[in-house]
Amino acid sequence: MTEPSCRRQLPLRSTIGSRRLRAAAVTVVIAAGIIASEPTVDASAAPESCSAGWESTTLATGLGLLENLEPDGEDGFYGSGIQNGIIYHIDAAGHVETVLTNLDRPAGIRLIGQFLYFLTNNSLRVGPPTGTLQRLDTATGATTTLLTGLNAPNGLLALPDGDLLIGGLSYFSPPGGIARFRPATGEFTPMWSHVADPNGLALTPDHAAIYTENTIASQIIRVPLDTPDAPIVVARIPGLLAGTDDMEATQVGTLFVAGNVSAAVHQVDPDTGSSCAITTGPAGLPPAGPTSVRIAPDGTSWALYTTGFDGTVRRFRPPPGVDLTPAYQRLPRR
Repeated sequence: MTEPSCRRQLPLRSTIGSRRLRAAAVTVVIAAGIIASEPTVDASAAPESCSAGWESTTLATGLGLLENLEPDGEDGFYGSGIQNGIIYHIDAAGHVETVLTNLDRPAGIRLIGQFLYFLTNNSLRVGPPTGTLQRLDTATGATTTLLTGLNAPNGLLALPDGDLLIGGLSYFSPPGGIARFRPATGEFTPMWSHVADPNGLALTPDHAAIYTENTIASQIIRVPLDTPDAPIVVARIPGLLAGTDDMEATQVGTLFVAGNVSAAVHQVDPDTGSSCAITTGPAGLPPAGPTSVRIAPDGTSWALYTTGFDGTVRRFRPPPGVDLTPAYQRLPRR
């Protein structure tokens, strides 16, 4: 495995190549930038819209297939470029720097203090699992590999106790499920929960459970932290295939879910199962929609921030009366 290199410079914007896997099967499989089927497949009817009053602003473009986003605690973000093997930093003014290069399909990223945890080798190829969990010391630039042999790792979530949950999208090389890792001790539970085809991971407002999804079935699932093998389906995103991806919840209980195939950010009420789309674009395959949703400060209030397969980072300011206070607030590093 090529060691990642750490640097701070403006990225070169080269021609975007393809890392898309086509299978002969009729079934369409979408997972973190790896696509099965033909690009002419209809992604089904558009979801119901609730976009009135939302204000969209583009913060950065031209970054290739972006997979994940994480606030840096200083009004900026880290983003993972799954196609070009780069972790970026985007500051509050939208300036982009390259932090790490030579990574193998980086996916989920989470910041705990000065340490940025990230997953690599989010691959659906058949064979022995080769995914890793690594850690970047943002103060020194040093990287450390903490876990190897992960099976198509994609979603990553930091729990309030410091543990990390890792979702495995192992369609072609099961089992998948959600693993749990404790950085403080190195304790690793490879099959903490047996949820099928999990992708995004988000904490519930009561901190007693997480939300995830069955990506193929477009189901939103609640997993209790004390009984992780008792998951409950709380909603389903309408349509044939939404390409449900990363997500985040608010303190009032609303869940926002990226749909890379539906090209929408879905607003979900887990209590009723209802959903609508706060933003929509051209749906279909190959997907160009949002891959990650994060809530982060926007001046004295909150906004939604997204990455997408179109290489763009966007901010979505809500209409009056929409409370975006996140279920789990990250502490600023100032």
